[in-house]
Amino acid sequence: MNPADSQRQIGGLDMAAVRDQLQRWPAMAVPISRYEYGQRLHRARLLMREFGVDALLITAGASLRYFTGIAWGASERLVALLVTSRGTPIVICPAFETGSLQHVLRMEAEVRLWEEHESPHALVAQALRERHAGNLALDPAATHAVATQLVAALGQRRLSDAAAIVDGCRMRKSVAELALMQQATAMTLQVQRLAAGVLHEGISNHALVRFIDDAHRALGADDGSTFCIVQFGQATAFPHGIPGEQRLARDDLVLIDTGCAVQGYNSDITRCYPFGRPDARQAEVWRLEHAAQRAAFEAARPGVSCETVDAAARAVVERAGLGPDYRLPGIPHRTGHGCGLAIHEAPYLVRGNGTALQSGMCCSDEPMIVVPGRFGIRLEDHFHVTEDGAAWFTEPSPAFDQPFA
Repeated sequence: MNPADSQRQIGGLDMAAVRDQLQRWPAMAVPISRYEYGQRLHRARLLMREFGVDALLITAGASLRYFTGIAWGASERLVALLVTSRGTPIVICPAFETGSLQHVLRMEAEVRLWEEHESPHALVAQALRERHAGNLALDPAATHAVATQLVAALGQRRLSDAAAIVDGCRMRKSVAELALMQQATAMTLQVQRLAAGVLHEGISNHALVRFIDDAHRALGADDGSTFCIVQFGQATAFPHGIPGEQRLARDDLVLIDTGCAVQGYNSDITRCYPFGRPDARQAEVWRLEHAAQRAAFEAARPGVSCETVDAAARAVVERAGLGPDYRLPGIPHRTGHGCGLAIHEAPYLVRGNGTALQSGMCCSDEPMIVVPGRFGIRLEDHFHVTEDGAAWFTEPSPAFDQPFA
């Protein structure tokens, strides 16, 4: 490639000037409609019937937002959605939070309130008796405290895991969800591009993390960066980084892994490239990583198991003499994870997961290669499964010293 092209992508931009020019994204994706929330509940009830479940309890977090539009973080106070086979869904909420609840509720629901001295778990048990529900499936993200208190309140009623129902709804994204994820990934790719551009000798990873957060916020992400990992040089050999400040030096390897959320839907993109002259061994491993990422993508299509996609990436690396399995130098972790309202969610591209891919499923593709004590190379882009293959949300890096297409 032309060295001038690399220079335009890596370094050469003034951070203050870039901050001043950041503006809100021109066309934001459409929010999830009330109709779609209704369709999600309908799907949940079909799965409840399939698995012989009378009632479903979803606690605060990503799944509550999925089914109701309520963006509410979990705490010691129970906020939950109770879905029974018949009747209007019930939202359980502390009485003093009524006003806040009304501002975020996006669906028709009966609201049942509890005061600070009362048991919300008893309120759930009472609703189950009223609706003649003999068993209850609990959100897999619920805390142990919620589960134990429910067991005490339910008496003879059986409590089971609702993972098959929740994942059965959330794994396949709708057209509206895909649009929100496309928005989030486009924002993060632009932020990654700008972060590469503002690199200069001596910049700290902490300063770059702050810049990335500010850039996500300026573009219109929900709340800046949802996470951000910036590592230089040998620190790139640690998949999720190491603590402490680092200063960028000439010819260092740079790894930036970050994402944002748009109306709760997440992005998660990693770029890895040299700041200066490419090291021959690093360039060799980068090409191997690029090939492994491509192999996983080409393996992804409806009907193919998650573990088959993982195996496709590993085969590339093992043929080159690295690994096998999780041995280093090689790939220390799974090839990818699902993404949506949670940064990591089902389905997972990992050995042992026989889940068959279906259209609408969204996964990261990041078979990181680590050379212990020296460096790590991770390229991460996400794809969604189509009717006959897969499609990228973002174009992968075309070359080691050209991180952006």
